[in-house]
Amino acid sequence: MSVSMLQEMLDAGRFAVTAEIGPPKSCEPEQVRKLARMLKGSAHAFNLTDNQAANVRMSSLASSVLCLQEGLEPVMQMTCRDRNRIAMQSDLLGACALGVHNVLCISGDHQVFGNHPQAKNVYDVDPIQQLMIFRRMRDEGMNWGGEPLPQPPQPFLGAAANPFADPFEFRVARLAKKVSAGAQFVQTQCVLDVERFQRFMGYVRERGLDEEVHVIAGVIPLRSHKAALFMKNKVAGMCVPDHIVDRLRRASDPKEEGIKLCLETIDSLKSIPGVHGVHITAIAWEEIVPRLVQEAGIRP
Repeated sequence: MSVSMLQEMLDAGRFAVTAEIGPPKSCEPEQVRKLARMLKGSAHAFNLTDNQAANVRMSSLASSVLCLQEGLEPVMQMTCRDRNRIAMQSDLLGACALGVHNVLCISGDHQVFGNHPQAKNVYDVDPIQQLMIFRRMRDEGMNWGGEPLPQPPQPFLGAAANPFADPFEFRVARLAKKVSAGAQFVQTQCVLDVERFQRFMGYVRERGLDEEVHVIAGVIPLRSHKAALFMKNKVAGMCVPDHIVDRLRRASDPKEEGIKLCLETIDSLKSIPGVHGVHITAIAWEEIVPRLVQEAGIRP
């Protein structure tokens, strides 16, 4: 039996809901606990971001443990930006020792976008190699150097996928590499262009990847047309159709219109074959998550 409840639920064929919690820029644990108590019951698992946007925050491991103490199932994000292979393996062993078994392997935002642009990145390995290292630790019971592990970790391994980045035709090929490396679930970039995402999922099904990995599609509630324009023009790999921007611009209540758009997207995603869940990214708007899952009919 898996030690990850998220894995058990996905493997059982249930539609998953995950959401994101951004750790604070301080060592105040109550900020994490407050969010955890507010969000409890609104998702099956919660991502704890790893110095998101390359800004210094409470570690994803510490934040994950705080959420675990509040009864939430954490998904610890782990970037390649800040760790070499030694630190990665150490953090995985520590996380599993503390009861954190879901790990999302990602590159991480480049440091030039954060509050320490002069910092030196690590990138000893990329997320595909990171998955290979963790899978070996779990399945072969040894670290990447070949030394046996008396008690191997049992992580549920996740990866990120961006169906919208160019060149589009390579997106599924890159996903296939991550699946081969050990990814068991994938959380995608936020879906605002449903039609393009449907094309992506068609290619996923053609290669049979939907039978090998759980695809969890990202969604985001937008609060204004300015937020949509920022994502369209400033966030790499985002695809924001003009009609989304126009709809938010014309709305008498942009926040409510953004919620409506998000609910419509979730409804569309539920009907796409191969989509096994949704991941809600409500940046600095976590309080909207309970309402979204309730009105979408996907509350756990």
